[in-house]
Amino acid sequence: MSDEITTLSSRIAYENPWTRVREDIIRRRDGSEGLYGVVERSDFVVVVPFQDGRITLVEQFRYPVQLRQWEMPMGMWETRPGTSPEVLAAAELAEETGLVAGRMAYAGEIFQGAGYCNQRGHVFLATGLTQGPRRPEATEQDLICRDFALTEVEAMICDGTLKDAMSIAAMGLLRLKRML
Repeated sequence: MSDEITTLSSRIAYENPWTRVREDIIRRRDGSEGLYGVVERSDFVVVVPFQDGRITLVEQFRYPVQLRQWEMPMGMWETRPGTSPEVLAAAELAEETGLVAGRMAYAGEIFQGAGYCNQRGHVFLATGLTQGPRRPEATEQDLICRDFALTEVEAMICDGTLKDAMSIAAMGLLRLKRML
């Protein structure tokens, strides 16, 4: 693994098609032992569809927090791990919004929770958008899709209307890289 921590043993504590929870017994550099609970998930993408000063967001009910939430289109393919992020980004964008990007610019990687989870995210800026049919999955049947001015999205982040950490991180990454 690394010079920092050595894995002594590992066992799968829980598994379903989307998530696997692993429990590792480890030894730190100083010789002390410890326990890590690691959530394993496939890579995901966050897509920021941007055209004419507007960003397309989706809103859906998020069961774990029992709230409807505005967020960027995003997702993962649990049935096709290892799919290229570019292919996944284009597919998620079309699925959730019906939008097809003429250009998909890669902004970088983010981790959802590196202290407990190995899931890596890939952020894309989608431009040159054309509208096609939406193809939401059964779990997205309540999904609402709407365009907002960039300034509105930033205000939604500031006032707490948009709370999704991955969407906020994607916006910050794109702004700091001067891609938006």
